[in-house]
Amino acid sequence: MARPANKQQLISAAADNYDKLTAFIASMNEEELNTPFDFSADEKKKEAHWRRDKNLRDVIMHLVRWQELLQIWVANNMKGLTVQFLLPGYTWKTYGDMNILFWKECQNIPTDDAMKRLSDSHRQIMNLAERFTDKELFGKAHYNWTGTTSLGSYFISTTSAHYDWALKKLKAHRKNMKSIK
Repeated sequence: MARPANKQQLISAAADNYDKLTAFIASMNEEELNTPFDFSADEKKKEAHWRRDKNLRDVIMHLVRWQELLQIWVANNMKGLTVQFLLPGYTWKTYGDMNILFWKECQNIPTDDAMKRLSDSHRQIMNLAERFTDKELFGKAHYNWTGTTSLGSYFISTTSAHYDWALKKLKAHRKNMKSIK
């Protein structure tokens, strides 16, 4: 699917990828759900997230936390409070450390609660996106607080692109499970 270039494509891609992700999760069997993720044997999976996330909850809460960042960032900046997208103290060079913080903070959340939080967060993000026009979402530098990136790009990153990332990770886990049998 091509990267969304307008509001309707953004909404559609987010909804489609969310549906694909939740359908895949619903198809996971007990063994897949209860076996910790282990991608250490795959030399191609070098990024930190392949080692960080150990189960479905970890992946789901990663999505939720990034959507929370977006909601807080938009709300504050729309009120005229200039805040950065990432948590205070983090930059785009150190956001991996922020992801570790999110991971640590979410270790006691049951998977069922994580799934409920994702459902709620997804609905909230979709409602938030609906409030903006095409120009507000995709006009370059429409809001000075988005810098050189469009607001829509942040929505894409925290919805359709992130759902696709999560789905790929869960599919890789399933493939791993089949290869060790």
